[in-house]
Amino acid sequence: MTALAFRRLGLDLTPRQLTDYGWAWAEQRRLHQAVVDGQAPDSVLLLEHASVYTAGRSTSAEDRSGAGPELVEVDRGGKVTWHGPGQLVGYPIVKLPSGIYVVDFVRRVEEALIRVLRDLGLTAGRVPGRTGVWLPARDGRPERKLAAIGLRVSRQVTMHGFALNVDPDLTAFDRIVPCGIRDAGVSSLAWELPQAPAFLAVTAAVEAQLADLLAFRDFSPSPDLPRQTRPGLDRVA
Repeated sequence: MTALAFRRLGLDLTPRQLTDYGWAWAEQRRLHQAVVDGQAPDSVLLLEHASVYTAGRSTSAEDRSGAGPELVEVDRGGKVTWHGPGQLVGYPIVKLPSGIYVVDFVRRVEEALIRVLRDLGLTAGRVPGRTGVWLPARDGRPERKLAAIGLRVSRQVTMHGFALNVDPDLTAFDRIVPCGIRDAGVSSLAWELPQAPAFLAVTAAVEAQLADLLAFRDFSPSPDLPRQTRPGLDRVA
C-alpha cells in the first residue's frame, strides 16, 4: 500500500482555525469519490471543528433532545456526539484491502489512539460492547470515554472517523447523552493529566500511530478493560 496522506486543516495556523462541519463533510464526500475512482491516495483529514452536534443513524429522540438547532444528521454509524474547539477530529478516507473488514478497521483506529494515550502516561483501552477509547473506572469515578469513533464504509472506502478530547469544554456534552451511553462518563487529556499536552504534539503522535496501524500489517491489540459502571454517573466530575 502507498503511504497515507495526512491533511491538517487549519491546525498549523496561529491561532488554530476551526473548520465548519458542513464544509468538512462535503470535503469528505469529494475525497471519498476520488479514492473510490483511484484519483486520490488514502488520506486522513485532521481538524478542529467549530461547535456542532452530530447524530448518527442510531440516535434516539431522547438522546438528542437537548442538542437544539446545532444538530446535524449524518450518515455514519453510532449515535449523537459533540465536536468543538479543543477536540482533535480525524477523518480517514481509506480503501480497505481485501480481507480487512469494518470491525478490524475500527480496532486499528482504536489501537492507534490507545498507543498515543499510553505514550502520554494514560492506561486506556477498549470496553467490551462499546466503541471508542476509554479509561477504566476507579477511585469512585465511572469509565470515561476519551475518544469517540463513528464510521461509514461505502464501496469499500471509509468515511467519518474519530474525535479525541484534548482540551475541550466538556460541559458541551451535558446537553446530550453522548453516544447513547448513560452509565459512564466523558473526559479529556486536560482532565486526566497534570498538564494538557500541546494540541499539535498530540496531532503528530496520532499521525504516526495511524500511519503504522493503517498500513494493515499484523498487530497485537491492547487488552480490553474490565467493564465496571456506576449507574447515574454520566459525567467526568
